[in-house]
Amino acid sequence: MSPDAIRRFFDDYAAAAASLDLAFFASAYAESFLFAGPSGTQTVRLDDFLRMLPKRKEFFAAVGLTSSAIESLEENRLDDHYVMVKVRWRMRFEKHDKGPMFDDTAATYVLRREEHSMRIVFQLDHQDLAQRVRDLGLLPAAT
Repeated sequence: MSPDAIRRFFDDYAAAAASLDLAFFASAYAESFLFAGPSGTQTVRLDDFLRMLPKRKEFFAAVGLTSSAIESLEENRLDDHYVMVKVRWRMRFEKHDKGPMFDDTAATYVLRREEHSMRIVFQLDHQDLAQRVRDLGLLPAAT
């Protein structure tokens, strides 16, 4: 997996997130994958993930997310089949009552190289995104 191919993959990922391109996500994630974050770890089936994505998009639209851009990629080749990539994202939020706000987040992905593609088999979000938007004042505090 060349650095250029990995960069293209995540550029395509960012574009797919912005447009809710479910076909891209269907091809970018394994049939089941491991998701981890501050609240724990779970195995996710691709079909369940694809059904959840429109709700995720609605949530981020409601809190004013206008874009997510890649700030940096850190790659670590694990073997001939797997690469671990830490992606730092810059998220831009705009709400009618607030000026533009930016927040930096990070996620680590393990990608498996397949015949003509790469698929995410593990994703670790390094922060709780719902809590981050609360901290920015874009959601009411949790009760």
